Amino acid sequence: MKNLYKAADAPKKDDLALRVYTSRLLGQEEDLVLHGGGNTSVKTTVKDFFGNYVDVLCVKGSGWDLATIEKPGFPAVRMDTLLKLAELDTLSDADMVEQQRLGLLDPAAPNPSIEAIVHAVIPAKFVDHTHADAVLALTNNPDGNKHVAQCYGDSMIVVPYVMPGFVLAKAVQKAIEGKDLSKVDGLILMNHGIFTFDDDAKKSYDLMIKKVTEAEKYIAKHLPKASKKKAKLQKNLLGLAALRKAVSKSRGTACIAKLSTSKAAADFATVDNLSNLCKRGPVTPDHTIRTKRLPLYLAASGDADKAVEKYGKDYTKYFDKHAKGESILDLAPRWAGWADHGVVSFGATEKEANIIADIADHSVATIIQTEKAFGSWKALPAKDLFEIEYWELEQAKVKKGGSNKPQHQGKIALVTGAAAGIGFACAEQLALAGATVVGVDLNPEIVETMASIGALGLVANLTDDKAIKKIVETTVETYGGLDILVSNAGIFTAGAYLEDLEQQNWDKSFAVNLTSHQKLLRETIPFLKHGIDPAIVLVGSRNVNAPGAGAASYSCAKAGLNQLCRVAALELAPQGVRCNIIHPDAVFDTKLWTPENLKRSAERYGLTVEEYKTRNLLKTEIKSADVGRMVTAMASPLFGKTTGAQIPVDGGNDRII
Repeated sequence: MKNLYKAADAPKKDDLALRVYTSRLLGQEEDLVLHGGGNTSVKTTVKDFFGNYVDVLCVKGSGWDLATIEKPGFPAVRMDTLLKLAELDTLSDADMVEQQRLGLLDPAAPNPSIEAIVHAVIPAKFVDHTHADAVLALTNNPDGNKHVAQCYGDSMIVVPYVMPGFVLAKAVQKAIEGKDLSKVDGLILMNHGIFTFDDDAKKSYDLMIKKVTEAEKYIAKHLPKASKKKAKLQKNLLGLAALRKAVSKSRGTACIAKLSTSKAAADFATVDNLSNLCKRGPVTPDHTIRTKRLPLYLAASGDADKAVEKYGKDYTKYFDKHAKGESILDLAPRWAGWADHGVVSFGATEKEANIIADIADHSVATIIQTEKAFGSWKALPAKDLFEIEYWELEQAKVKKGGSNKPQHQGKIALVTGAAAGIGFACAEQLALAGATVVGVDLNPEIVETMASIGALGLVANLTDDKAIKKIVETTVETYGGLDILVSNAGIFTAGAYLEDLEQQNWDKSFAVNLTSHQKLLRETIPFLKHGIDPAIVLVGSRNVNAPGAGAASYSCAKAGLNQLCRVAALELAPQGVRCNIIHPDAVFDTKLWTPENLKRSAERYGLTVEEYKTRNLLKTEIKSADVGRMVTAMASPLFGKTTGAQIPVDGGNDRII
């Protein structure tokens, strides 16, 4: 474990600033803490509202992450309040939270960590707590106590596992009572993590790095010689999409599925006892709130629906056995060990999926390391893990965001021709509605353009079969499936009457405006059949129903696209895949329409530019965002009972009506 402390960067003569600095150093190391895990504190003296000096504990606040924490993330709690709470024999979670809040100097501050009383009873000025992977490997095996003793000797005080919060505070208080803490380096909490402390921030941080490094070296001595042979994984993207659909159905909401094929994931997925490992439990109980107690096990050629159904039944039995009045959570797994394929993590949002993926990747690495070094991985009993998973304080963190969710949350959308104009508007509106978007365009700017809306941009020529196959596979590999296809890519070829129409003009229009869409459908349909409320929206044109002279190559290709939509609707309805087409007209806020072009066209009709832009029955201007919003609606349950339809967005065109 690398020591990142740099004296030149460390704040001087500011306890809280120094606390922030060393906390961030810990947070940078994923092998120490992940996504809000761990907590740190500093005991200091501050002035209250009346100018009186008050001894306080500035401890990590709920909702803050050590990697990015700032001063407001350390609410100041009166030390006398915390120490009085520590004297009690019993204290409910609700009372603990309430009393800690009453002890805050700032009533608007975040809730102090559930470990605040633990930090208070440790007399050192600076206290650091992490869930270091190496320490968990030491403790989470049948001979954990033996390995901890052999690794650390008398340098660490060992505390048997107890419930975090007030119970842990009492256990720590008892463990350190009468001890000369200057002669020890910290505490090992069995199956939980490690504490280090000192009156000097650097020394406390140094001790954390030192003790974790000692654990890493101890484990390394027990590991067999590493094999240079890399585990080989199978690739089954349709299987991944089917797994994602099964999990989404069980959870009751669309989920992102992140497939990891890292070395740790490959080692985990290819072990002979994978099924058994998936029944053991997490590396630390703190993860349970995000990952549930167990991952899903899926055999190499297993049926995803049956596996997820079995997981749900097993989870219900686990709940029924340990519940004491709680309401059961959803039955869906949060991650899976997929034999010979990798590790798959699921989240209702991409953020959640990424968090769980990080936890899963560290978990499998620690589990495999422990298996190799100490012969077996052993987690806490189900009863203890249930207490954490259904702990009201932790559940409150997860539910804090509320139940309202964006229309397309968890759905995966692929939008072509997305670098500008209508395509970009569709991608942007879908992203605003919560979808995870992949935008495709021939223009290299697509990468930066999509990044600006939090989407993935891919460069591809959509007339190239291999390129189409690659973007579809990349989408599924990255997010686990496909739910929405907006096939928008197109060109407007130069106008020419039939007798003067060059064959190249005709062929190019059909290649881009019709055939590329057919090729895209061919590659996406197998995945859309495994989609969540799957929908295809093709972007047509007013020219389908009201063609203009001199626009044969464009109008005929778009008419063919219209017919392609109808055929797709007929073919895909039995699988629940909807296909509709939108016909925009007079959308002038695109790169195609420069001010010069608009002025020239308006003059041709004897109109001003504003009159020309609103030359429809409703006398309204049609913008790209209007089309994007309609496409987003067409892909939603609002159009859930509509397929094969043609939807105009043109303000009313008298030639069509």
